[in-house]
This record gives sequence, C-alpha cells and structure tokens, in this order.
Amino acid sequence: MLKATLIAAAALLAFAGTVQAQTRSWKDFPGVSNTSYVDAAGQKALQLSMDIPAPPHAVFDAFATSDGFKSWAVAVARIDLRTGGEIESSYDPKARIGDPNNIKNQIVTFIPDQLLVIRNIQAPKGFAGEGEFQKTVTVIEFTPIDGGKTRVRLTNTGYGDSPEAKTVFGHFEWGNAYTLAELKKRFETGAIDRTKGEGAKKNEAADKAVKGD
Repeated sequence: MLKATLIAAAALLAFAGTVQAQTRSWKDFPGVSNTSYVDAAGQKALQLSMDIPAPPHAVFDAFATSDGFKSWAVAVARIDLRTGGEIESSYDPKARIGDPNNIKNQIVTFIPDQLLVIRNIQAPKGFAGEGEFQKTVTVIEFTPIDGGKTRVRLTNTGYGDSPEAKTVFGHFEWGNAYTLAELKKRFETGAIDRTKGEGAKKNEAADKAVKGD
C-alpha cells in the first residue's frame, strides 16, 4: 500500500503507497498542506490536505466507488461501501479480485460525501512495515469550499516511535502527497486509464514500490 493510493488510502495503502524514494518530500507537490501532529498519547498523526477542483459528491465517489477509484488510482478495484465493507485493489492490471497480493482496506465507517475511515487488513507480500501500518487508521474528510471545490484532508493516526514506524510514516508522507496530487489531476484533466500508456507505467512503478522491488 501506496510502500503504498488511498489515498486511500488512499492509501490508504491503496490510496498512499504508490511510489517512494528517500530523497523525495511531500513538498514536491504544490498545493499540499502538511499539518501533521503528535497527539496527547505521544502517537504521531500524518495529516495532509489539498483543494480539489470538484464538488464533494464527485470527489467522495472517486474514493468510494469501484469505477471512481479506477478512474485515477488503481487498475483493479472492488469497493463494498458499508461499515465493515472492504476496498480491494491492485496496481497490476492482470490482478483479479481475491488475489492474495491485492491491497485490502476495511471500511471502519463513512458519511456519504463527507467522511471515509479505513484501515489496512491486507498488504502485498514483501510490503515493509505492514505490522506498523496496520496499527494505524486513515481518516479522509471531504469539506466543501468556495468555487465548487472540495478540501480533502487525509489523516493517518496511530504511528508509534519505533524505527520501523518512522520509516513507514516517511513513506506515506510522500505517498499521500502524491495521492492528493494525482486526485487533483484526475479532476483537472479527466480520468486516467491505469491499464495502458502513461497510467500503466505509473501503476507498474507503484506495484514495484508496494512489493519492495
């Protein structure tokens, strides 16, 4: 998981773990705000936001429907939108629903067009930091703002202070920013086919990142 998209999630393993490089920064993406913080219990929360040029209903659907998610984030997706449902996805266009290397996020709860809360329950084989990431919860908020736009805020809570937790936090700090930038691009230039062309190249890179290749 985006190690990844998500996002979901992003991801949001699928929402956030798309690509990683140690020299990259969330600052690579103009328009992303970083308001990460440490809570009263000493756990870190990764919090990024961006203004998206579309109304909340359209942006929520881009995360919470199978066709919407495939229009910008992944090649394969099936979303069962209900409390306790799942978001199952893969960057690999050859993947099939049910494959053991797919990304699975459980839907903790949601409010249509306003809120989506997820946690990862399955990561691809070889995903570094799976145990630490699965201790976290991702909250995606959709707030209407002027001009018919939506402010999307991704908050990934529950990071500890171990070296592995710090590595995963750093990975998703860049990955979630990338996810927000791709989401914005989807509404600026249209849907992205993740099964061919430039979209497929991005997904191939994401798939390798998720698997640790």
